[in-house]
Amino acid sequence: MVSRDRIRASDADRDRVLDTLGTAFVEGRLTEEEFHARAIWALTSQTYGDLAAVTVRIPPRREAPPLRTVRTDLDRIDRKSLAWGMFLFLMPATLGTAFLTHQAAFFVLFVVAFIGVTVTAQPDT
Repeated sequence: MVSRDRIRASDADRDRVLDTLGTAFVEGRLTEEEFHARAIWALTSQTYGDLAAVTVRIPPRREAPPLRTVRTDLDRIDRKSLAWGMFLFLMPATLGTAFLTHQAAFFVLFVVAFIGVTVTAQPDT
């Protein structure tokens, strides 16, 4: 019985090895000189054994660092903007309640609380 290493390789087999070499080159695991030398070697290979020898010493893939999502300032709302938004939302309700109940103290309390929130709120870092 004939060993697999001695079986004649097809053009498709050589193309797969060239794809593997190209991927290794793009990932930085082969230098340009190594890539060209191995590509010529792969194109002139006639058996599976010859093709296996072309790829045997390619360095392994490096672990890819975990992908981080880059947050921009447009993706988040800082605390002062949130406080101003809540102020604009609650101001009409506070004015209406103060007007209907004739309690000006309620309105003054709301404004003082809002000033305290906006002064103490720090931008997100």
